[in-house]
Amino acid sequence: MAKLAGGELRHAPDGWHAIVPLGGAKHRLWLGEPPPSGSMVAVVLPFDGNFDMRLRAAHRFWRALEQRPLRPPPLALPMATRHRLIVALRAVDGWLAGNSYRDIAQGLFGSLRIPDRGCKTHDLRSRTIRLVKMGLRLTRGGYRALLRHKRKDRRDAS
Repeated sequence: MAKLAGGELRHAPDGWHAIVPLGGAKHRLWLGEPPPSGSMVAVVLPFDGNFDMRLRAAHRFWRALEQRPLRPPPLALPMATRHRLIVALRAVDGWLAGNSYRDIAQGLFGSLRIPDRGCKTHDLRSRTIRLVKMGLRLTRGGYRALLRHKRKDRRDAS
């Protein structure tokens, strides 16, 4: 536990929870009990649906302990995906506030890009509607899918 300098260690009913800042990242650990000083530490990973993600997280923690360069976190989202999620949440905020799709599109893409006529057939209106629907899915619980690893052999239904 000497490597926990600058980290947090808290006791909870299910064991000990640690946040270890190491290698430029914060690693979250669960310990049944704190190991005695100077003892060897092992990682126990259950063979469940998240085994591959847990294994990558454990490998990332080991690389940080060995002072090796870290790879991206297992659930890191590409910048374009993050931007789309942000825009979708902004779109649904506008929709929930009672704004029209035209007003939302003007707020998201600028009023110069929205024509005065033919707005109903413009591609930005369709895009705005899709963004509002995506934002609604996220706010209705779909955000949880962002917390799970996408496996190639199955898709998440939420």
